[in-house]
Amino acid sequence: MKGCDFVEKRKKAAALKYEQSYEAPIVTAAGMGYVADKIIEKAEKNDVPIVKNEELANLLNNVDLGESIPYELYDTVAEIIAYIMDVDKSLT
Repeated sequence: MKGCDFVEKRKKAAALKYEQSYEAPIVTAAGMGYVADKIIEKAEKNDVPIVKNEELANLLNNVDLGESIPYELYDTVAEIIAYIMDVDKSLT
């Protein structure tokens, strides 16, 4: 085969933290491969909701840890936070 037509995708994950006093959610963890597996494992262990969104994970992996998410991601992340809040309410 000439060149490389097949490129294996590496799993990516990111963790966000948001409190009402924050201007925007902050990235608390991000990585790919083994690091992504550990982020997901820790979330599962601590009953933190996991939302699968490949495009968002790719974008969040470009944000420095401890930094707020970029303005362009506000709508997408707000939808995810609203979804998680709805799920939490239905469980109580």
